[in-house]
Amino acid sequence: MQPRKHVGPLVLMRDLVLFHIKLLLDGIKGFCMFWFSIGAVLADLFLLDRSQRGRYFYAVLRMGERFDLWLNLYSPTRRAENNSDGLFGESRAGDHTFVGRMEELVRRGPEPVPTRSMR
Repeated sequence: MQPRKHVGPLVLMRDLVLFHIKLLLDGIKGFCMFWFSIGAVLADLFLLDRSQRGRYFYAVLRMGERFDLWLNLYSPTRRAENNSDGLFGESRAGDHTFVGRMEELVRRGPEPVPTRSMR
């Protein structure tokens, strides 16, 4: 069993700010999805013929899913408390997620992809 790593106060504060930004973005997404979904269903019902009905609504749902995958609200938290770099230690700089992009900005570039040596 590995010893637990210490999370410093600055890392904890940085992660708090990141989490609150993510919560704010998730709330904005929820508000927008509420109205977009209503508009999409109305457009499906009144603008499209039967064979295309649902096209706009399900496109809105796919858009919401892509946003959720990018935002990745809780996934990096699984082992962050045991990582001295907190949320950044549980993601990769340059990943196509919110934390990955923020880490890339803070670190001024993506993390190099580890190469597997052939033995």
